[in-house]
Amino acid sequence: MDSCRLNGTYKVQKYNSVLARALLLAPKHLVLLPGLDGTGELFVDFVAALPESCTAPIVAYPTDRFLSYTDLRPFVCAAVHKSERFVLVAESFSTPLAIWYAATNPPNLVAVVICAGFVGRPVGGWSGVRKALAKPWLFRLKLPRTIVEYFLLGENAAPGLLKKLRQALHGVSPDVLSGRVREVLDCDARDELRRTTVPLLYLEATNDRLLSSSCKEEFSHIRPDVLFRSVPSSTLALTTRAAEGRKHRDGVRR
Repeated sequence: MDSCRLNGTYKVQKYNSVLARALLLAPKHLVLLPGLDGTGELFVDFVAALPESCTAPIVAYPTDRFLSYTDLRPFVCAAVHKSERFVLVAESFSTPLAIWYAATNPPNLVAVVICAGFVGRPVGGWSGVRKALAKPWLFRLKLPRTIVEYFLLGENAAPGLLKKLRQALHGVSPDVLSGRVREVLDCDARDELRRTTVPLLYLEATNDRLLSSSCKEEFSHIRPDVLFRSVPSSTLALTTRAAEGRKHRDGVRR
């Protein structure tokens, strides 16, 4: 193995230890950026599982009008801490927003955690077909439980989770959801990722049936020092894993 490769390996290992320390010694503040629904309602169990000393404001996007990624940036800026050190956590749809903000290199941003995220078109060669199907009428349909579990929640989802997901999506205009899907399919935040310097943790949902494997590969190619961790979950990993954890914790308390 040549010296350049050894040096590169050392840098990645050193970076990962820095990220581990950043998360272990993380400030008491998280800022949460939601998935496609944009409501943040699906983060309830995740926030409930956090230590009481930790604050975790949830950014919510408008439900009645479509806003592009550029238009949503002020919502992120308004929610982050101006002086306190914090970790930015983004799920799926909000990944480009988290990467954009991280690329501004704010001094008090400790790390960014990406869950089932992407910086380019997340579905590869099928983008055109899915974009054509992502019309408002599609989001007026009540999809069967089997389809929702297969693509979003995973099999044997926690009781009540399907109801929470339906409620969150029902509260958002179909035109807004349609617009967000099209925005995702046209996404390109690779240049912003190249400008980031903050430690990044990428949580990969092992049972993800929506995102292409190229999503993770793009992160690895652009930022070889990204720390990757696998989560045995579907696309909505933060939601499903937190719900399971809360169910087991409540059972113990009884």
